[in-house]
Amino acid sequence: MAQVEATTERVVAAGAEKVFDALADYRDIRPKVLPGQFSEYEVREGGDGEGTLVHWKLQATSKRVRDCLMEVSEPTDGELVEKDRNSSMVTTWRVTPAGEGRSRIVVTTTWKGAGGIGGFFEKMFAPKGLSRIYDALLARFAAEVEKDEKDEKGEK
Repeated sequence: MAQVEATTERVVAAGAEKVFDALADYRDIRPKVLPGQFSEYEVREGGDGEGTLVHWKLQATSKRVRDCLMEVSEPTDGELVEKDRNSSMVTTWRVTPAGEGRSRIVVTTTWKGAGGIGGFFEKMFAPKGLSRIYDALLARFAAEVEKDEKDEKGEK
């Protein structure tokens, strides 16, 4: 079984602390920004960063649905790690400053892929599909955070 990895990033027009706090808000912000591939979203414990336990189903392809039960930790400043209790999948979110009033979010998901020919195709195609899903999530997240940023500054 080979390690499979998908990485996506986006720059958001808001400070790193604000972006991280919004990203760690599994109760209010996350449900607003999830694209259609996520369903049955439910916060089971916590809801704000470290100690959160959250469930969702991820429709990775028309035939592949993952039932995810994610434990959230914050191992270092600016980093959220979601470990799936149901599989080897781990998603790491890193938020760093990217200039004045801007932040970079990098999301990386890894898992142990299948063996054989199925594993070959998984390693070849799954990262692109998952990157598209997380790119959509980050676009929605950026729009939400940047809207709040403009509202706070009194801009339209």
